[in-house]
Amino acid sequence: MIEKGIIESLRAKPGKRVQLKDWSCDPHDLVPGALEEDELEEKAREILEESRETLSREQQVLYANDKHAILVIFQAMDAAGKDGTVRHVMSGVNPQGCHVTSFKQPSDEELDHDYLWRCVKALPERGRIGIFNRSYYEEVLVVRVHPEILASQKLPSRKRGKDLWKERYEDINNFERYLSRNGTTIVKFFLHVSKKEQKRRFLSRMEEPDKRWKFSEKDVAEREFWSEYRKAYEDAISATSQDWAPWYIIPADKKWAARCLVADILATTIGSLKLEYPELSKEKLAELEKAKRKLEAE
Repeated sequence: MIEKGIIESLRAKPGKRVQLKDWSCDPHDLVPGALEEDELEEKAREILEESRETLSREQQVLYANDKHAILVIFQAMDAAGKDGTVRHVMSGVNPQGCHVTSFKQPSDEELDHDYLWRCVKALPERGRIGIFNRSYYEEVLVVRVHPEILASQKLPSRKRGKDLWKERYEDINNFERYLSRNGTTIVKFFLHVSKKEQKRRFLSRMEEPDKRWKFSEKDVAEREFWSEYRKAYEDAISATSQDWAPWYIIPADKKWAARCLVADILATTIGSLKLEYPELSKEKLAELEKAKRKLEAE
């Protein structure tokens, strides 16, 4: 397990202004001078494996208990490693108890509803873990950076005023609190990658044949809005990191570190629910004993 103090340092505190320049993208800054990189990476891999085993056990109890759901939200700039993090962290979890939803550009049907509608449809049911690869937060991120997108959302003109973003933060907070009060535990990760590392990953995608399919010219075009995206993320995280739905800002320049941190936080979050397998009633225990005797008599 990772030291509690390190995990707490990654959590955006409710009511405190987030400025990403104060949050390192390099995991070495979390434990300066502690280990050489190869030793730190090896330790991270050990913690990742331990956390995956814990997640597997906790997910089985979550499924059997059938009273709680877990919603995990990933947001990040392009090439920050969301897909790989999800794949590596959740590799040991029973697929029946977990599903991943990736939100792309809204369809015509989705645009005919409020912006939360398509996400509500994908919420995890009790006993399951739901992962949103991007989410309704795109509505206060990419839509804020590119306000022309609002024109396609068919909002009444009076609803597109200066208070739009403030109102959306308020709606999101209320929505997440509602989910929390009804048994959904929410944990949100911002994978914090540097502009330099993003450039390196984009070049890698272009140069390596098995990665070229990931590349889009739009990715490079969006780099021109780097400052605007940082401001949008700072505002969104500052406004919506709450006790019932915290944001964790994960240093993501080293993929092995991001995966280790996410796995540890997620395993600890589910473990904190103190879930137990359901107790059988006297009637069920009697049925069980009867069935056992019948099987043993065969």
